[in-house]
Amino acid sequence: MLNPKDERLSTGIPGLDEILYGGLLPGRAYLVRGGPGTGKTIMGLHWLMAGVARQERTLYISLVETEAEIRRNAARMGLDLQGISFLDLSPSPEFFSEVETYDIFSPAEVEREPTTKKVIETMDNLKPQRIFIDSMTQFRYLATDIFQFRKQVLSLLRFLLERETTVIFSSETSDVSPDDDLQFIADGVISLESVPGGGMVSVLKYRGSGFRSGCNAMRIDEHGMKVFPRLLPESFVKEFKAETISSGVPELDELLHGGLERGTVTIISGPSGVGKSTLGMAFMKEAAGRGERSVNYIFDEMTETLLHRAESVNIPAKAMIERGTLSVVPVEPLRYLPDEFAQLVRREVEDKQARIVMIDSTAGYSLAVHGQDFVRSLHSLCRYLKNMGVTVILVTETKDITGEFKVTEFGLSYLADNIIFLRYLEINGELHKAIGVLKKRASDFEKSMRELSITSHGIKIGHPLSGLRGILRGVPEFIVPPRQEG
Repeated sequence: MLNPKDERLSTGIPGLDEILYGGLLPGRAYLVRGGPGTGKTIMGLHWLMAGVARQERTLYISLVETEAEIRRNAARMGLDLQGISFLDLSPSPEFFSEVETYDIFSPAEVEREPTTKKVIETMDNLKPQRIFIDSMTQFRYLATDIFQFRKQVLSLLRFLLERETTVIFSSETSDVSPDDDLQFIADGVISLESVPGGGMVSVLKYRGSGFRSGCNAMRIDEHGMKVFPRLLPESFVKEFKAETISSGVPELDELLHGGLERGTVTIISGPSGVGKSTLGMAFMKEAAGRGERSVNYIFDEMTETLLHRAESVNIPAKAMIERGTLSVVPVEPLRYLPDEFAQLVRREVEDKQARIVMIDSTAGYSLAVHGQDFVRSLHSLCRYLKNMGVTVILVTETKDITGEFKVTEFGLSYLADNIIFLRYLEINGELHKAIGVLKKRASDFEKSMRELSITSHGIKIGHPLSGLRGILRGVPEFIVPPRQEG
């Protein structure tokens, strides 16, 4: 397990270091496995670049691509390979015509083959501290049998490790050519996998250390590889004052018996255009007055549209942004993986001290997680925010304007500490809106519904609608008082 005194070597990828509890233990050999295009070479380059940044000597041993190809591809991604030494053992153009052969050494034959001599000479001259071998799979095709391959790989790794190096080597795994033998040999195994919209990275083995298990999101872009560790809510606990925060609308606070509590999740549910986003922004406006920061992740509309609507109902969103008390973050569908989005939220909460987070809407969020279990990921995100004392507002749109009452379309009610619902009403041929509270864990709440209107002066909430029934169906009827006898 993890020893705090153990020295760790950074992989050059902060998110991966977090999964590895700080990095790799020196003087060991680690396997990076995965199919074509999963990022094995890029991970190896980050590893060597991190060594250069520490003034370490680094060596890239290539068995597939030429040095020129590797440098050219890295340059396209903006990766600076200056300071990295190369030992190019890839097949030369003359290999095919001259039928040359490759071989790797066994302990008793270290000086017999040209390839062996190149490795020995490079190690003696350079004395590297970090090595990346890409890929070890190539040796499999040069060995006479599996036993010989395993023996040769063990010999190579022992030769390198005895010279006080730390080695990462890659393998091209497939159903036809598994790499179970390499996994047994390695001190640690990192697995890469392609998924729609990005990739996943997981640590399968790590001798002498603990690590974060499970799959974690990974993305390769023009800046290289980024890893987004899976959010573990139980790892984050922050002390905060349990207090009630006001909406700034007295009648709404009456409905909620004071407002919303810190560190709770509130679902605001209702059909399109009924005022859900505006209601959430009211809490952010009041928070800005207290000098607190809020962040609104919008999935369903443009930033300018939201700001215009807010200004039209007396919510000074632009001024709030200028003062740093509000951040509006548009999120394009299918752009983020769940763990990647969670990292965005973490930066707002941990670095910028956001106290209110609104996700507008849960339907848009479900599109942003590439078909994965968005309820699970949203559950983890909400648990993390609650543990950090952040008030969460989830805007949820229902399909039906009137008719059968339904809080959410995705079965998210269990996440909520509070549920506020909005409905359209038809009264005497006119369209009205109503607001009510369905659930509140931390306190009691008003059981009646009230009429809601959104004007240029802000949110207006009327007196309880005590003379109507059938409100939840959207077609209320006036209750006729019973006749007095006598």
